[in-house]
Amino acid sequence: MAHVYAFMADGFEEVECLATADVLIRAGVKVTLVSVTGRREVKGSHGFSVRADVLFDEADLTKADLLFLPGGMPGTKNLLACKPLCDALVRANGEGKRLAAICAAPSILGQLGLLKDRRATCYPGFEDALSGAKLTGAGVVTDGNITTARGLGYALDLGIELASLLADRPTALHVKESIQYDQV
Repeated sequence: MAHVYAFMADGFEEVECLATADVLIRAGVKVTLVSVTGRREVKGSHGFSVRADVLFDEADLTKADLLFLPGGMPGTKNLLACKPLCDALVRANGEGKRLAAICAAPSILGQLGLLKDRRATCYPGFEDALSGAKLTGAGVVTDGNITTARGLGYALDLGIELASLLADRPTALHVKESIQYDQV
């Protein structure tokens, strides 16, 4: 069973994180919500509190098949400020592990130099932070081991894309059908 670690910082976009995680869980992927705040309760950008499964220091990232960054403000800035997370992203990319980011969060991957010469997308206004990326403007883009998505409206699409990559396409399509989603 594939294992995804979804990272949360205060100010994260709740729906981007949880909708993507929900689709993955329905596809049989294990999802662990990881707080980088030092507290299990993480406050989202719209005031919802979400309880993380583990704190960053407790997470065994060597077991991750994919590291996922939800967007939101100031959540994206708070994720970027977490040096151990940034180090883990660079290390995971070097090992060929999958990375995914949505909305403003692809800017983290861009600032770490992980999007150079890759097709990518992000929330409008964050393009300058995607250093060296080939910007597509598409809703969801996978280039090699990195998947990026434009924003909250594409959270289900991102979940389906990641389910296709981590489980398989028939499983992802079954989840899509079971949630009555006919947009992709």
